Amino acid sequence: MSVFELLKKNATFAQLKILNHQKMATKIRLQRHGRKGYAFYHIVVADSRAPRDGKFIEKLGTYNPNTNPATIDLNFEQALKWVLSGAQPTDTARNILSDKGVYLKKHLLGGVAKGAFSEAVADQKFNEWLNAKNSKLEAVKNKLVADKAANAKTRLDAEQAVNKAKAEAVAKKKAEALAAKQEAEAAAKAEAAAENSEDAQG
Repeated sequence: MSVFELLKKNATFAQLKILNHQKMATKIRLQRHGRKGYAFYHIVVADSRAPRDGKFIEKLGTYNPNTNPATIDLNFEQALKWVLSGAQPTDTARNILSDKGVYLKKHLLGGVAKGAFSEAVADQKFNEWLNAKNSKLEAVKNKLVADKAANAKTRLDAEQAVNKAKAEAVAKKKAEALAAKQEAEAAAKAEAAAENSEDAQG
């Protein structure tokens, strides 16, 4: 029996509350996996009374926040089916589903059901949104790759500058040592020549 049928029959607030609880018995939530400091999540449909990492009804995909951007692998059709059947997502799960376009698809299907536009128009609108989103995501990825390459080049240039400075310092030290040695040898030769001259005169 639907909410509207109960309302027509002057249902009590308690009856409506029980019906609402039954309708919202399933939740779409994240189930934690991975090691300490490196968590990733399974997106699952579970009974709202089940513990967070306990038994679930169906796995819809995975969410890995450790990558940049975060990696989401979602069974779109199954997620849409559960949302349309009344499964309630947690806040994070809702953000993930919205990011993948599940709620946009639900909204467009609602428009089709009301006769606002045809299913072909709904598919066209969804595909346009999906292409725009993919282009934006690709631009973000390309920027991250370019930034990584620029940072690597900056680090390499800095390291080469440090190595060059070290090489110049070592070369200068060697040159100073060689000059000091040559000066000492020249002084020793001059002293020896002076002694020989004195011996010759004596």
